[in-house]
Amino acid sequence: MGFSVAAAQCLTAPPASAYIGDRLHSRGPILIANALIALIGLPIMGFASSNGARYFGVFLVTAGTNANIPTSLAYQANNVRGQWKRAFCSALFVAFGGIGGIAGGTIFRAQDAPRYLPGIGAAIACNCLVIIFVLGLSGYFIRANRLAEKGEKIIEGSGKFRYTI
Repeated sequence: MGFSVAAAQCLTAPPASAYIGDRLHSRGPILIANALIALIGLPIMGFASSNGARYFGVFLVTAGTNANIPTSLAYQANNVRGQWKRAFCSALFVAFGGIGGIAGGTIFRAQDAPRYLPGIGAAIACNCLVIIFVLGLSGYFIRANRLAEKGEKIIEGSGKFRYTI
């Protein structure tokens, strides 16, 4: 269709994720919901006996994972103040995404075909970590925002800056 790889990845993210995130000024709950969608799809993809069910699992995993790529970038960018700091954090974030691709090549091994259970298990663990990290960060952000509203804390060097949950 002529799209670059990056554009194709962004276009596959459900538009509802971006719309809801922008309307509610919230990214964390969307990240968690998408990780849960992927967590539902991964066992179906890995353990279902019928190919049709496994194929349905692939759609769930793809929807949850691809929607979390731009959402997690927005979550990171919304919670960092300053152009250079945000650019550095975004570059670091994308670099770690590349490391994930390298790890994927060693986790999804040919000898584990056709089920790839170690890879499915690693993907389940990573989605669980996404949920744990987002819950932890969101809890910290909520607390920091409350302290900033009371005037007891300045976030990112600005009295007006508030974290996006």
